Amino acid sequence: MVKPIRKAVFPVAGLGTRFLPATKAMPKEMLTIVDKPVIQYVVDEAKKAGVEHFIFVTGRNKAVIEDHFDVQVELEQTLEARGKIDILNELRTDLPKPGRTSFTRQQQPLGLGHAVLCARDLVGDEPFALLLPDMIMKSPKGCLSEMMEIYQKRQNNVVALEEVPMEETHKYGVVKKGPRQNGSVEIEDMIEKPEPGTAPSNLILSGRYILQPEIFDYLETQPPGSGGEIQLTDAMIKLNNDQEFSGLVFKGDTYDCGSKAGFLAANVAFGFDRPDLAPDIIDHIRELISQYDNNQAA
Repeated sequence: MVKPIRKAVFPVAGLGTRFLPATKAMPKEMLTIVDKPVIQYVVDEAKKAGVEHFIFVTGRNKAVIEDHFDVQVELEQTLEARGKIDILNELRTDLPKPGRTSFTRQQQPLGLGHAVLCARDLVGDEPFALLLPDMIMKSPKGCLSEMMEIYQKRQNNVVALEEVPMEETHKYGVVKKGPRQNGSVEIEDMIEKPEPGTAPSNLILSGRYILQPEIFDYLETQPPGSGGEIQLTDAMIKLNNDQEFSGLVFKGDTYDCGSKAGFLAANVAFGFDRPDLAPDIIDHIRELISQYDNNQAA
């Protein structure tokens, strides 16, 4: 019997230094794409995929994330009194069910692998999803939902992959792919930031994972890697020697909201999805492009 993926881990302890001064007092995960925080989009993706329990690995000054996923009684009473029932219902829909969120601290900035290890006791001895909150994955079905389908067929570890130009592979974790099986790519090996010209493919790890609990055993003994941090990819490479990994080549749109350009692009893309906003946004963008072209020609 296939163990269901009931829990998802969200590592949200990062300082967000690339967005200073905006993130001096606000977690980068709470910056808004149109009118929702970045973290809400990622949690919604997990919820849509059937995740029941949401585990946040936080750091200092991240309490507002916990507040966001809690009931605000005064706000709800005010909305109800003013007859703003549509907004009230939307807020209630965004909330996980009572008892379905957990928060733990990553007390030192020792890397993604260490953040995942901090969730070990909350995950327990069961497979789990891991979603990087900087990455917003946009597709009709949802990236994690597609990965769940592969997990049901293969019953192993599953990672999301994306294609990039070969000359950019040195920036990412890259996989060596095997044959396709049941709609997925078999993964033979993984390499973290290969030297330019040495990558085995142009498929990179892109921020969504379904992992078996044995990953914690490797993370616990994993020595620091690149940047003096405990690297998740290094532990997955070792786990791949004992367990199979499958890859979903994601064909939707990915926005790296850890970068300013990706964050701005996400706001435009999700703004276009809103009938109440799209016409004005399009007009403004056309005007800005015209002004930019005129300035460049001057």
